[in-house]
Amino acid sequence: MELSKNYTPAAVEGKWYQHWMDKGYFRSKPDNRPPFTIVIPPPNVTGVLHMGHTLNETVQDILIRRARMSGYNTCWVPGSDHASIATEAKVVNMLKTEKGIEKSQLTREEFLKYAFEWKDKYGGIIYSQIKKLGCSCDWDRVTFTMDDHYYQAVIKVFVDLYSKGLIYRGARMINWDPKAKTALSDEEVQYKDLQGKLYHVQYAITDSEDHLTGESITIATQRPETIMGDTAICVNPDDERYKHLVGHFAIVPLVNRRVPIIFDTYVDKEFGTGALKVTPAHDINDYNLGLKHNLEVVDTLNDDGTLSAAAGVFIGEDRFKARKLVIAALQEQGLLVKEQEYTTRLGYSERNPDTVVEPRISTQWFVKMAELAKPALDAVVSGDVDIHPGDRFLATYKYWMENVKDWCISRQLWWGQQIPAFYAPDGTFEVAQNVDAAIAQFKAKGFSYTAAELRQDEDCLDTWFSSWLWPMEVFNGISQPDNEEINYYYPTNVLVTGQDIIFFWVARMIMAGMEYKKVKPFSDVYFTGMVRDKQGRKMSKQLGNSPDLLELIDRFGADAVRFGIMISSPAGNDLLFDDASCENGRNFTNKIWNALKLVKMWEGRVTNTNTSVDHFAIQWFESRLNEVKVQVAELFKDFKLSEALNIVCNSLIWDDFCSWYLEWVKPGFEQPCDAGIYNKTVYFFEELMQLLHPFMPFVSEEIYQQLRERGEGDDLIIRQYTAPGATDAGILAQGELLKEVISSIRDARNKNQVKPKDEIVLHIDTLQEATFKQIESMLGKQVNAKAINYTKEPVGGCITLVVQKDKFYLETETALNTTVQKEDLEKDLAYLQGFLVSVEKKLSNEKFVQNAKPEVVEAERKKKEDAEARIAAITESLKSL
Repeated sequence: MELSKNYTPAAVEGKWYQHWMDKGYFRSKPDNRPPFTIVIPPPNVTGVLHMGHTLNETVQDILIRRARMSGYNTCWVPGSDHASIATEAKVVNMLKTEKGIEKSQLTREEFLKYAFEWKDKYGGIIYSQIKKLGCSCDWDRVTFTMDDHYYQAVIKVFVDLYSKGLIYRGARMINWDPKAKTALSDEEVQYKDLQGKLYHVQYAITDSEDHLTGESITIATQRPETIMGDTAICVNPDDERYKHLVGHFAIVPLVNRRVPIIFDTYVDKEFGTGALKVTPAHDINDYNLGLKHNLEVVDTLNDDGTLSAAAGVFIGEDRFKARKLVIAALQEQGLLVKEQEYTTRLGYSERNPDTVVEPRISTQWFVKMAELAKPALDAVVSGDVDIHPGDRFLATYKYWMENVKDWCISRQLWWGQQIPAFYAPDGTFEVAQNVDAAIAQFKAKGFSYTAAELRQDEDCLDTWFSSWLWPMEVFNGISQPDNEEINYYYPTNVLVTGQDIIFFWVARMIMAGMEYKKVKPFSDVYFTGMVRDKQGRKMSKQLGNSPDLLELIDRFGADAVRFGIMISSPAGNDLLFDDASCENGRNFTNKIWNALKLVKMWEGRVTNTNTSVDHFAIQWFESRLNEVKVQVAELFKDFKLSEALNIVCNSLIWDDFCSWYLEWVKPGFEQPCDAGIYNKTVYFFEELMQLLHPFMPFVSEEIYQQLRERGEGDDLIIRQYTAPGATDAGILAQGELLKEVISSIRDARNKNQVKPKDEIVLHIDTLQEATFKQIESMLGKQVNAKAINYTKEPVGGCITLVVQKDKFYLETETALNTTVQKEDLEKDLAYLQGFLVSVEKKLSNEKFVQNAKPEVVEAERKKKEDAEARIAAITESLKSL
């Protein structure tokens, strides 16, 4: 079959993915092999994959494919998350805009029907994208966090934790999302530093008998729209300005409510006016002051962020419009003293980034975290769970776990697991797996109720309360404890995720795993960085700077996109993504495709001769291949995947194999090809494609299949790695020398306008003549030298250059420009003299010599020795010019 001019991904990718699926290579069942398990961080069923997902999924596929080729029984579980807040908002919006239906018009069951339709549509889109990227997930294991077994597992855990006293219900100050109309956990609030204003407002003072004293007290507030909820004015007891106000009251503007003036050291005398308005319903610190001083709580906001009837004025107005109205009213009444610019921090909803979160007192369900956190902290600090890169995230994890707060887990939504609390008509409740169990529990306490008389809690559980069970319940580890699969696949091997959910998800999964399996859920956590555009901005839908994954694949091919996202993504560090990196990936696929075409051209010219064993290029590349195999294995151990990709693609394949090895063994024009060299070249190509396969699976499989006829089941995806052979340091050094000499001579020819077709005579002044004798034939062929001579004296009338410690004289019929040679040599000399000074400075530093590792000091001494030798050689060459 004739190969296409360029590699065409569209003709290859679908074919091989379907082949792998048909062969069942992605499927996994427990057997006697060691397992290698990854569970996908389940993407939300709210749309399409973004570039962060692309990076995450690519990393996981690289790890899975390499493990599959290393003898492991690989199991990569795909799935998606129901994402309570985000998905419900999407479904509500869809119903309103497409069907003209308000959520309030539907029953819970009717709404859930629409939500599941949404999930089926968008979940399918997400999975098709993951497949297009080449991800080798076990598609028989797709799990959704609202699957029946998963739903029951979540409820089972809630009941269990409640029975242990680790879940409780109570009225607390929580974070409220007015857009989604639900509570949020502390971790779902994202803070931004903004420029705001402090408004200084006068409150009239009355004495104990309710007479106006003629005085006023000025407070400074960022939120004048909450003034109507004030129930006290608080000052510091040590503040001399206000000591005379003991027993006095203040009149709240606009609503004329009389409130006490209280004294507490909480107030900072130096901030603002030293007087604080206390609004217990709308600030956590005010709430705590209210509890301490037994203050009234006046909630002036509705759940949608509009002013409630309790506000007394501007009822029904949005809180931010109400702010403007309140300011105008205060100005009109002469109570607004001044406005002051002020830098502040505002909390925004993680799920609705444009929505400012409101502190609000609300009765919610909470998990006590301190007891659950300790084993999860110990697991990471002890190294039982290894974080990569640990130097960046270990301290952050430790701090959060040591200062963990109780977790608000109830959400005022329908899309999610409904809280299993069943209320009797008198308000008492039982937490139970289902209504029948609740009836039985009431009965055991002497109360007889029917199912119709009990009302289940309307709220659903926080999405993270389901996803923290993910590594266990994808194997039915909660719903069916100790089944064969949970015992075989758990704990999983690696979790690949973003650094932004270290607390939302990673820490909580470790907590759940330690609580329910008494063992960590995974051995390693690999944190990917944040994907940013070339301007350094985080990619987001709002900015419109995140490219469409399918469009990128259509333009460049899946392998090129994988290359593009991985080549610049060291673990944990943010990466700047640019289409140009995908273009580099496409150029690479075309490079190796052209290498394939070159090798296939030799196929029909193979002779029966076999000289491969003695050929320097083969000895060198075999050593180089073995060297890289060892390096790549080490890099995978340390999760340095970007570095591994760079070594395999750019260093070994593009440079060493395509640019050098193939040139060194290529037969002459229409000349026969040695059978030994050809077979060894095909073998090397196969080995290279095996190293490349985890990173770029499609092009590597296609080239592997094209290299020679394959039997049934001889597919690269399951070809097992072999242990690397020995490396010959001497051969490797010779290879590097040969490459450097060839490059330098070619560069010198070019600078001196000696055409490639013009033959030269090469004179070499070297102390390692035996080394050059071994590579002489290839050197002569590569630089078009009709003869190579060895000399101990300068050769006049030649192009002169120095490579390492050796001097080379290029004898040519072309007229020479000694000025160019002199400038080049002087430039090299200046660089080396500066380099030598820096090395000598380091070696003269006693602290460095005493404290550095012996091999590091020896390496510096070797650098000094080499630099001195080269300086001597260049100086001598300059004299001859």
